[in-house]
Amino acid sequence: QRGSFSYRIVSGQHDRPIHIKPTDDVLIIGKDSLSQNPDVISSWITQNERVFLVIDEAHHATAKSYRKIRENLEGRVLSMKTLGLTATPFRTAESEKGLLGKIFTDDIVYKIDLETLIKRGILSTPICESCDTKIDLGSTIGAAAIRDIERFDSIPEDVAAVIAKNAERNRLIVETYYKNDKFEKYGQTLVFALNRIHAFTLKALFEERGKKHGIKAGVIVSGTTTEFTGVSVSNEENDRQIKAYQSGDIQILINVNILTEGIDLPKTKTVFLTRPTVSTVLMTQMIGRALRGERAGGTKEAYIVSFVDNWNDKISWVNPRSILEEGTGEFISTTSTSTNNIARFISIGKIEEFAHIMNDAVDTSRLEAVEFAERIPLGMYVFSFIDENSLEHNHQILVYNNSRKSYEDLMKDLQAIFEAYEITEESIGAETLKAIMESCEDSYFSFDMIPPYNRRDIEYLLKFYAQKETVPAFITFEESDRKKVDLSLVAMEIRSQDMRRSEQNAYLHELWNDEASLLRVYYMDEAIFRRQVEMEIDKAYGINTINIQPPTTIKGTRKYEDMTLKELSEVNPQLAAEIKKSVYSSAQCEDGQFICKICHKKSSCKGLFQIDHIVPMAKGGKTRVENLQLLCRTCNLRKSDKL
Repeated sequence: QRGSFSYRIVSGQHDRPIHIKPTDDVLIIGKDSLSQNPDVISSWITQNERVFLVIDEAHHATAKSYRKIRENLEGRVLSMKTLGLTATPFRTAESEKGLLGKIFTDDIVYKIDLETLIKRGILSTPICESCDTKIDLGSTIGAAAIRDIERFDSIPEDVAAVIAKNAERNRLIVETYYKNDKFEKYGQTLVFALNRIHAFTLKALFEERGKKHGIKAGVIVSGTTTEFTGVSVSNEENDRQIKAYQSGDIQILINVNILTEGIDLPKTKTVFLTRPTVSTVLMTQMIGRALRGERAGGTKEAYIVSFVDNWNDKISWVNPRSILEEGTGEFISTTSTSTNNIARFISIGKIEEFAHIMNDAVDTSRLEAVEFAERIPLGMYVFSFIDENSLEHNHQILVYNNSRKSYEDLMKDLQAIFEAYEITEESIGAETLKAIMESCEDSYFSFDMIPPYNRRDIEYLLKFYAQKETVPAFITFEESDRKKVDLSLVAMEIRSQDMRRSEQNAYLHELWNDEASLLRVYYMDEAIFRRQVEMEIDKAYGINTINIQPPTTIKGTRKYEDMTLKELSEVNPQLAAEIKKSVYSSAQCEDGQFICKICHKKSSCKGLFQIDHIVPMAKGGKTRVENLQLLCRTCNLRKSDKL
């Protein structure tokens, strides 16, 4: 044992990396400071030393920056032990458990129960209160919505809107805080709201009721634009609101999808849970915001106030009391769903995005010409990443038959692409990200894909790979689930039964109103559902109602050959795709690899090459196959510099 030791805190508010000395026994430093200043390690330790690496928020330890830190240390010291600290040891995506297991080989080596932490004054004594809103929500919610909620903690927008706009419920929330001067008991209060509309509605009510007491409320949201026209919330405004709450200038902070981890709010004495959750992890994080004890700069007692709606026992919402297990007060996880079930219900939730391109507001003639089975996703990539605002994004990429190979090729080439662009950090600069996205679109995707690909999917995939350097998990949809939303099968049933119009209407009405059906989730609107069925019925009877005319050059407009490939992709994506395919094919060797026309570099990674005009368009060159060549990125940059 040692009687004393020296330590140094390195952060924007404390010391700088340049001041670190070999005599420092303990270094408390942010991962970004350490990963971006690798020389710090060499000036701090020697090869004969043993190092103990402690990682806070250890469920994020799979990120590239942590890996760089570990590798740097391992290469310089005699031995190294790694310890991870986290309040949510069960908060791990299934696809990342293997990676965490490689880092923390001993699994969970120690945990302490809440009762002990409370007795020591490190955590506050939690006092759970509940308020019955008497709002009936269970009688109208359908089975599909229930499945979404139970599996993904995702309350459908229409249900959330009903809750958020319920004036009686909102008044009850506000009155609970002020009635009998309870605001003096509750003190600094953090409110978890359903959505942005809910947050701003509550803010107005809290401030109106609190005028005579001098109580102010603030709102922070995970995004830049609210549903209110003209009202926006910037990241800077979020920061200002948080600082005002920390200083006590505002007493109530209402938030949407923020403040579950990572921000220090020791003055929080009360949490208002105005949004229900089925997630043990989320509930743990929400109530944890108020549990900072006196010895840790917080409060002696913490109030956890739940607002309970009537769901007719249809959904197993997490009760805060269940998190505080009797006797031990231990954080527990009650999640027991299988990977297959989780995958299935994530997919149904994500399908909603596809329904938006199937309404009357857009031209869907090309989409409707595609066989219906081709319009149903085969599966999805599932992953999460931390954005530039330190917020966690859970994302899914729907994969259809027409885009499956595109994504498979891109996933296979991600490592080579990142090496070519020399990306070594967890974040990608805006210009570099834009360049890679454009390269990926040109190399792997086509503007004429039906259903179309989503640019944001590519952006989020690149951000995820920059942090994790691993390909996300792919979840295949069950064929039985895909058939449940295939309207061509519905049309064939109508034809085989030779249904009269009244029988057909009754049949469709029964399908749409079946609570066990997935049709409501997939199509969102009965009018869209019926329109699609009618088209499939016409096809079943051999009636072709779709007439797609190929694009033609209109007199007075630029010729296709005078456009760049990008411009051509926007006006005639099919022709652009054919030209690109021809260029790539002509530059492909017998072994399947692509070859640069100038330096003859070979690679099977399409993303490392770019299509170039042999005679530049500025000098009269045309966008024709014979005037196009495939160059590696380096040669293309050099050629551009010389022009």
